[in-house]
Amino acid sequence: MGLLDEVTGAMDSSAPGGNLTKPLMIALGALLVGKMMSGGGAQASTPAASAPDGGLLGGVGGLLDKLKNAGHGDKVNSWVGNTAGDQKPIAPGELGAALGPQTVSNAAQQANMSEQQLLSMLAQNLPQIIGKLTANGTIPSLQQVAAALTQK
Repeated sequence: MGLLDEVTGAMDSSAPGGNLTKPLMIALGALLVGKMMSGGGAQASTPAASAPDGGLLGGVGGLLDKLKNAGHGDKVNSWVGNTAGDQKPIAPGELGAALGPQTVSNAAQQANMSEQQLLSMLAQNLPQIIGKLTANGTIPSLQQVAAALTQK
């Protein structure tokens, strides 16, 4: 129904039993909208590389720009506004190189998983998630993404 249902539906289809959905949502929250997804009152210092009020990457637009700047524009373009399932894949190593080691480390830490597990999950799910988040062909605002990721 809502954006959250569409995003978690995309993840559930590739995460048997849905047991990886919550950690992946936490990691996406860290990457796209900030620490509000981590729950609890941990007051870890925000790294200089993070984008205030835009997560570690500055929202969906920041994530897409980072991937495009790393040479993955053709893949990103196949994801945006595409919910048909024929998005071009990205390898975990490509994703890690594009995001940078500090960003990957911070997101993995907030999601309480290994960096390799995070990159594997993101590589598997990110094309569909971006397709759902940009279903109308536009990049959602930070508020829209935050609302979608925090709905229960």
